[in-house]
Amino acid sequence: MRCGHCFCKQCLTSYRDDSASSGDFSCPQCGKKTRTVSGSQEAGQTSSVTKDCGLQRVSDEHKISLRKRCEYVTEGSDETESRTSLNRIYTELYVTEGQSEEVNTHEVRQLETSSKMETLHNTPIKCQDIFKALPGQQKPIRVVLTVGFAGIGKTFFVQKFTLDWAEGSENQDLSLLILLSFRELNLIRDKRYSLLKLLHDFHPTLKEVPAETLAVCKLVFICDGLDERKLSLDFNNSEVVSDVTQESSVDVLLTNLIKGNLLPSALVWITSRPAAANQIPPSCIDRVTEVRGFTDAQKEDYFRRKFSDEDKSSIIMSHIKASRSLHIMCQIPVFCWITATVLEDMYSTEQRRELPKTLTDMYSHFLLVQTKRKRKKYSEGHETSPQELMEADREVLLKLGRLAFEHLKKGNIMFYREDLECCGLDVTEASVYSGVCTEILKREYVVFEKTVYCFVHLSVQEFLAAVYMFHCFTDRSTDEVDAFIGKLSLNDFLKSVMEKSLLSRNGHLDLFVCFLHGLSLESNQRLLGGLLDRSDNSPEMIQRVISNLKKMNSDDISPDRSINIFHCLMEMNDLSVNQEIQKFLESENRSHRLSEIQCSALAYMLQMSEVLDELSLKKYKTSDQGRLRLIPAVRNCRKAKFDHCRLSDTDCEVLASALKSNPSHLRELDLSVSKLQDSGAMRLSAGLRSPNCKLEILSLRSCRLTKISCASLASALKSNPSHMRELDMSCNMLEDSGVELLLEFLQSSNCRLETLKLWSCSLTRISCASLTSALNSNHSHLKELDLSDNKLEDSGVGLLCDFLQSSNCRLETLKLSGCSLTTISCTSLASALKSNTSFLKKLDLNNNDLCDSGVELLCDLKKSPNNSLEDLRWGIYP
Repeated sequence: MRCGHCFCKQCLTSYRDDSASSGDFSCPQCGKKTRTVSGSQEAGQTSSVTKDCGLQRVSDEHKISLRKRCEYVTEGSDETESRTSLNRIYTELYVTEGQSEEVNTHEVRQLETSSKMETLHNTPIKCQDIFKALPGQQKPIRVVLTVGFAGIGKTFFVQKFTLDWAEGSENQDLSLLILLSFRELNLIRDKRYSLLKLLHDFHPTLKEVPAETLAVCKLVFICDGLDERKLSLDFNNSEVVSDVTQESSVDVLLTNLIKGNLLPSALVWITSRPAAANQIPPSCIDRVTEVRGFTDAQKEDYFRRKFSDEDKSSIIMSHIKASRSLHIMCQIPVFCWITATVLEDMYSTEQRRELPKTLTDMYSHFLLVQTKRKRKKYSEGHETSPQELMEADREVLLKLGRLAFEHLKKGNIMFYREDLECCGLDVTEASVYSGVCTEILKREYVVFEKTVYCFVHLSVQEFLAAVYMFHCFTDRSTDEVDAFIGKLSLNDFLKSVMEKSLLSRNGHLDLFVCFLHGLSLESNQRLLGGLLDRSDNSPEMIQRVISNLKKMNSDDISPDRSINIFHCLMEMNDLSVNQEIQKFLESENRSHRLSEIQCSALAYMLQMSEVLDELSLKKYKTSDQGRLRLIPAVRNCRKAKFDHCRLSDTDCEVLASALKSNPSHLRELDLSVSKLQDSGAMRLSAGLRSPNCKLEILSLRSCRLTKISCASLASALKSNPSHMRELDMSCNMLEDSGVELLLEFLQSSNCRLETLKLWSCSLTRISCASLTSALNSNHSHLKELDLSDNKLEDSGVGLLCDFLQSSNCRLETLKLSGCSLTTISCTSLASALKSNTSFLKKLDLNNNDLCDSGVELLCDLKKSPNNSLEDLRWGIYP
């Protein structure tokens, strides 16, 4: 008996030919030549043959289902006729191993600092290789977490992987691919399921797969959109589920699947926006990758695919490159689609109009294009006047704006029918603006009891929210946002909203506020026609708004937040600050005193420039607050000198984000003489803990630190120890207990620390004992140790001498100035340094109560040709 299950890739027909042997056959459906999938098996073999054939048949049917689901996609629109072949439009994305830092700024603003993709420093990962180890990686990869901003292409990336498998071109070692989305799982979050039933309900083609088959076949689960989940994933206290037939809540099933309690051999792939990625413990993840959007070459490839006319695509790319904000935004595939939609419409009309240069301008044109398309499609055959159509558009778009605004405040990006109805929207009204608000789920199976809506991109939601809020301001007949804006002039209104947005830690209102300032211009109000009532945007009023932005006080506000003030100026087409800083950067004379807004602009531009060798805040003539506004440029420098600056906790978060960057350029960081305190050091430690951190020199001298800082720093450095070469913790109240905590880092086998400075840290002989024990326990790389101005006394130095005689000791410089020492210490040191293993070249004993006889012992030692001591200091200085 032979097994001849066949599958035709041409017409996607699955059929049987039990008499067939392996080879080419004609498909009974289309007549094309095909090949048996499962091959031939002899009758005497085990019953697993039948099971394999059954699984193969199910797998083939499942591939057909997934191919139908993923083969055609929509870009931004839900209209069926706009569906396009994924293989035709798919542009390779830039995906790397590891994750960039999560900056507490709006995702679009994070793109600015990550837009300078250093492909030479990262190994791109292709879609089909997501589970394949890179050269040199030994650990098998079971759970992959892929992060990326909204609209950056994560879902298309997943669909491409799925389609390649379904078409039989990639990863054919996988038996089954289970595609799930958190949008779908949200709809059943209150129901109890077994993993087997979940698979059967979400993928009916798998209903014949029994529980025992799942345990032995090679599975991959793809869970798309963790950031959209409304499930509560608890990895610490959830019940253990190990049987695929055991019922539990959906969130418990997922946590057990990720942890490996359920189907431990199954591969799991999760996608998420960066802000939600930390919901999964690092211990559960074998690989983190980041979708970083399009490189410049990939942007050009996208527009070439989009426009068959090569001249048109070249003109569009030239225009995009001329605008920094548009060029950066085109890193996001969805924004490429928005840009293409707008520019294609503008080029197709005979009217010669100036192409959009700002984001507000681009989104205003995008809204007009969607409105025009809607009118064309839905007014055919209806006797409706243009004025009536305009009024209808205005009413619906403002309802969409209200939906966008109310949920932007809550941080929601997904909406249900009842959310639309609360804003006065009929479902059909939202669907006609399909390029703006997209219907996400179709009612294909019983589990899809609700339809979910979202805007095509978060930035579209923010733009519509700004349109709605500006309407409420100009209309004055509504009181829905009075609590947010009050009854104010345009100048005071924009100032009030800006101040509120600056207080946001994660910058979720940044782009919204930029759009508001852009909408205040007469040109954008004229472009939107009847959608907005005209405000008092006389030249005098606009100039007052611009002047207010330039003078805005941002004390106690994150420097990252302050940069958005500069972006608002750009949206208002005020290029003065930008031009002033360009001249400053081009000038050899840097003596010009910078205003605070100029410092924000400079910080932004320095992040966009080539990597700086050194950033020293003291070199710039500005106020203390102005210097703090320069701090974000630390992400783009190798050496940062921030000594004698009044750093706050929020400033330390910016520094931590620079250390988390992928790649992180920072190698030397000087924060000396700052009011950092323990809270600041703890925030800094989060950056030091990052695997991206490559910091080699860190100075925290005189930063008001205590032993609490030692605990957090030791923990961070211990987890990432191999890069740090020099650590200065001098002039802090660390005390013996603090140093003992810090020494946990020195005992790490990967520690490569060469210089440790602990002068004036309120230490005693107890610290000497701890140091000796720590340094003796490891092959020490320490070459310089500074313990000056601590009350170590002779007994403490005696303990240190045990280390000086150790074969592990490589110490070349030892500073013990002002340590309450006597001649006894000289005797101990002379005895220790006579050891053949001594490398000590410099010994500082200044400001101690030493007598001549003790010093003579050391001087004789210095003269000895067999000893390495070259520099001996022992005087008394005031």
